[in-house]
Amino acid sequence: GKDRIIFATKEDHETPSSAELVADDPDDPYEEQGLILPNGDINWNCPCLGGMASGPCGEQFKSAFSCFHYSTEEIKGSDCVDQFRAMQECMQKYPDLYPQEDENEEKEKSSKDLEATLMEASAAKEEKGSS
Repeated sequence: GKDRIIFATKEDHETPSSAELVADDPDDPYEEQGLILPNGDINWNCPCLGGMASGPCGEQFKSAFSCFHYSTEEIKGSDCVDQFRAMQECMQKYPDLYPQEDENEEKEKSSKDLEATLMEASAAKEEKGSS
């Protein structure tokens, strides 16, 4: 049928492997290259995003983060308020996945933390691009 049984002898295991390894492609967007790929695009597969790009609010996160990343406003990201609001509203619908701490003071803190994270990522990108 569909299965095939192959027996390996001791000699088979003593023969060196003839498998060829393919060199890593430095432009492979699925490799862990950090948040920003060499071409300036966002690496949505970066573990540094903590899975935020997937899940029930992944599209809202991508929209907000993309807006911030490509923002050319004097105060970077100031043109992205609507996208961040949509992301926050989505996250509030899934408290088990996106825990909210004490409502008022923590809402301000989490917004500031997110803003700081985005600013750091942006600064790192600019440093990398200017060297």
